[in-house]
Amino acid sequence: MAIDWNLKEEKEKFWHSSAHIMAAAVIQLFKDAKPTIGPPIDEGFYYDFDVKKPFTPEDFEKIEKKVAELVKKNDKFERQEISKKEALELFKNNKYKTEIIEELPEGEKISVYRSGDFLDLCRGPHIGYTSAIKAFKILKTSSAYWRGDAKKEALQRIYAISFPKKEMLEEFVKQKEEAEKRNHLKLGKELDLFSMQGEAPGTVFFHAKGTILWNELTDFAREEQRKRNYKEVITPIILKKELWLKSGHWDHYKENMYFTKIDGEEYAIKPMNCPGHTLIYSNKRHSYRDLPIRMGEFGMVHRHELSGVLNGLFRVRKFTQDDTHIFCTPEQIENEIKELLEMIAHYYKTFGFEYKIELSTKPEKAMGSQEVWDKAEKALKNALEATKTEYKLNEGDGAFYGPKIDFHIKDSLGRNWQLGTIQLDFQMPEKFDLKYIDTKDKEARPVMIHRAIFGSMERFIGILIEHYAGFFPLWLAPLQVKIVPVSEKFTDYAKKVNTTFIENGIRSEIDIRTETVSYRVREAQLEKVFYIINVGENEEKAKTIAVRNREGKVEFGIKLDKFVEKMKKEILEKK
Repeated sequence: MAIDWNLKEEKEKFWHSSAHIMAAAVIQLFKDAKPTIGPPIDEGFYYDFDVKKPFTPEDFEKIEKKVAELVKKNDKFERQEISKKEALELFKNNKYKTEIIEELPEGEKISVYRSGDFLDLCRGPHIGYTSAIKAFKILKTSSAYWRGDAKKEALQRIYAISFPKKEMLEEFVKQKEEAEKRNHLKLGKELDLFSMQGEAPGTVFFHAKGTILWNELTDFAREEQRKRNYKEVITPIILKKELWLKSGHWDHYKENMYFTKIDGEEYAIKPMNCPGHTLIYSNKRHSYRDLPIRMGEFGMVHRHELSGVLNGLFRVRKFTQDDTHIFCTPEQIENEIKELLEMIAHYYKTFGFEYKIELSTKPEKAMGSQEVWDKAEKALKNALEATKTEYKLNEGDGAFYGPKIDFHIKDSLGRNWQLGTIQLDFQMPEKFDLKYIDTKDKEARPVMIHRAIFGSMERFIGILIEHYAGFFPLWLAPLQVKIVPVSEKFTDYAKKVNTTFIENGIRSEIDIRTETVSYRVREAQLEKVFYIINVGENEEKAKTIAVRNREGKVEFGIKLDKFVEKMKKEILEKK
């Protein structure tokens, strides 16, 4: 059966099946290895093993060779349902599998999958035959804890990827090589944007140039929000336990939170901004005439992440969200969602991102009645369909308090990132007893819309670094101009040119070191400066500049005032 690689569920099925084959290969090669779990992930899959010693790069080649042998056998993936007692007997020599089995309800049938001699506890589904796997590659290994708990057994995790065609693996390898050149940790250091320090794991130290990026993004967002009548607020980072109990975060999110005690009372460092915004809303009485209230915050939040999953700007413990909460009447929902769809489209177009939309519905663990969820999901569907917006339904992946619309952008390497989100919430207004006076002069319950577009500011900056390979558009470029006089005789003129740029709000520096011109120009190119300006005798006499763009093309005899106006126009247009 052909595999539709454009469907997420098809990829996951293919990669899940490949994880089984890799596990089969590992236990054939390493007799002491005990397989634990092996799910598909966004890019490939992994499998965790309890082994006596870590896997080495030499082991990779052996495993890949063994996988190729197993694939050629063209074994069928066969599903079988057995009782809990039979499952415990089958996996009695694997304490990890038996732990999972013990947690399952009595009397429930348990599914196992066999491919050749390998049998695994698994819900499935799987591909038909092993021969569908035409290309396989191990990517890396890491340590991991059983069920992500640092108090439990340390395991070895193998990350790998597979494809139904060899050419797809070749393309993937090329893309990974290009991605490595664009790696935000590498470029962040080279361009002096940020650093990660051992004194504060999982948090980011933004340097001066990285802070320019941050400020340009927040200025852009503030201006767009100002146009749409958003009101910016600031809320505390630490709030009492009672607030988090009331919001539901204590029950649904406790394992990801940090806690402290003040004056003998329990507090939590906020993992989300929404409860604080409800307190501001409830601080005074509201009429239907006041709504919608669009409340925004660049809110710093903290979430506990295991050290093994931290990844530069992409996975951190402290980050800032461009968070907004819209308090509106039920009748205003559709219009608010429409406006948000337009706003998000404008944001992503500005950065050159294509995107797709997913509508996620009620998850297994959720607050509130089915009736309220049905109402919320219908409101989002109506807004999407009214604006003729294409979307994919993602059943069961909503937030615990309401359904959501997620935005998946595609970067210049064709990679997908989940960024913006719109979440409809009927639960929190209920929990915090939020009210407004309706048209009949009676108390009514507002609806709360959670919205983020950048999502995590840190993660968004990491994505931009890799998307642009450090060559930021002019309006974002930390250094827009570098002036390189051809000799020290023209330093005074170079300083005047530099002053003109700075007085016009253009980020400019001057390089008057005694190094050669070609060396200084090359240094500026490595800094990915947008424009390099050379000045010498001809330029000083004519009061002009020589302008070198990023492609290396040089234009001579450019009038400074005209070039400044051209730059200001480009910056304003955010090309």
